[in-house]
Amino acid sequence: MTTRLRIAVIGLGYVGLPLAVALARSFEVVGFDASAQRLEELGRGYDRTGEVPDERLQESSLRLVSDPEAMRGADVFIVTVPTPVNDNNLPDLASVRAACRTAGRVIAKGGIVVLESTVYPGVTEDICGPEIEAASGLRCGVDFFLGYSPERINPGDRQHTVDRITKVVSGQTPAVAAKLAEVYGAVNGGKIFIARDIKTAEAAKVIENAQRDINIAFINEVTMIFNKMGLSVHDVLAASATKWNFLPFAPGFVGGHCIGVDPFYLAHLAHTLGHHPEIILAGRRINDGMGGYVANAIAKILAERRGNHDNARILVLGLTFKENIPDLRNSKVVDLIKGLRAAGHVVEVHDPHADPAEAKAFYRIDLQPELAGLAGYDCVVGAVAHDEYRALSARDFARIVKADGLVADVKGMWRKAELPATMIRWEL
Repeated sequence: MTTRLRIAVIGLGYVGLPLAVALARSFEVVGFDASAQRLEELGRGYDRTGEVPDERLQESSLRLVSDPEAMRGADVFIVTVPTPVNDNNLPDLASVRAACRTAGRVIAKGGIVVLESTVYPGVTEDICGPEIEAASGLRCGVDFFLGYSPERINPGDRQHTVDRITKVVSGQTPAVAAKLAEVYGAVNGGKIFIARDIKTAEAAKVIENAQRDINIAFINEVTMIFNKMGLSVHDVLAASATKWNFLPFAPGFVGGHCIGVDPFYLAHLAHTLGHHPEIILAGRRINDGMGGYVANAIAKILAERRGNHDNARILVLGLTFKENIPDLRNSKVVDLIKGLRAAGHVVEVHDPHADPAEAKAFYRIDLQPELAGLAGYDCVVGAVAHDEYRALSARDFARIVKADGLVADVKGMWRKAELPATMIRWEL
C-alpha cells in the first residue's frame, strides 16, 4: 500500500530536507519550500545546513518545487516549518498556519496532514485543522485527517539521524496512525512508537527539550556557585561522573531553535491553563543569562589585570549555537559579545562554519575571515567548541594572545592545552 503513496514535505530546512530525502528512497516525494534561494542551492546538489551530504542529495529522486500546485494529489502532507517565539517569548505559529493553508489549497479528500514542528499540545487539532478546513472547504476528521510526528533532528549529529532513531507517530484515527507508522517505518526500519493520541505526541516532544533545558540550567547555576569558591565546574563534573547514574550535562550557552525555544511553548500552555510554570521559567532565566554572566566574569578579570575595565581587544571564537554546524539561529554567543562591548571592550569574532552574510544580517556582526592572520589580542574567548578551535596549539595561543593576556575557555575545550606561563587561564 505505502509504496504507491505520494508524499509532500512542506519546508526543506534542517528537519524537512533529511526527512524528504529519506522518504524518497521508498516513495514518490515532492519537497516544497518558499525560498527561491534554498531551492536553487538544493537544485545544484548543495545543502548549506550540512545535514544531507551533497552526493546523497544529488542522487535523490526528491522533486523540488516552489509551486504549491505541484503538491496537488499528494496522499500525505508533512509540515516541517520553524516554530520560533516572538520578542515576548510567546509562540509564533505564523509559519505553521501558512503551511497548513498551503496544504489546504491542494489537498484532496482522504488526504492526511502531519505536523512535525514542535508545538504545545492542541496545536495540530485546534489550529492546523481549522486552517486546512478554511483553505480546502473540506471537513477535518471526515474529508481529511491529521497526524503528528515530532521531529528529533539534532543538527550536526551523524549518529542519531532520521533513518536511525525511533519515530513517534500519532493520528486522528487508529487507521491514520497505522498508515503513518508504515510510512515512517519504511525510513527507519520499523522503529516506531504509536502515541495514544495527537496531544500526547505533541506533549512528549515539548517536554523532551524542556527537560534538557532544565538539566543544563542546574549545571549552569552550580557553575556560578562553585566559581565564587574558585572551583572549576569541569573538575567537579569529572568527579561526579564516576557515579553510575550521574547525568552527563555540561555548562554553557543554550541557544538554537529547540532547547532555547521549546520550553516557552510549554510555559505558554501552562499559563493558558492557569498554572504558573516555576521550574520551566527558572531554567530559562538561568540559561538566557549565561551570556551576560560570562561577559561580566571576563570583564572583571580584565579590569583586575589591566587596572581598568575598558578598551581591551578581545577575540571571540565561535558564533553558531553549537559546534561544527553553520546554524546561527538564536545563538547565545551574541549575548556574550553584547556584554563585552557594553563593558567598553573592542570585540572581534571568528567562526569558520558560519555564513558571514547571515552573521551580518542576523546580528550585525562582521566575521574575521582567517584565523591564521589574527594576533595580539588582550583576550581570546573560546565560545563554541568547533574542531578547529579544539586543535589550537601553544604556538597558536602565543600568536593570538598577548604574553600577559587572558584565555577564557567557556566550553572547557582547552583544559589540557599548554599555554605560556604568563597567560591567565579562565574556565567555567
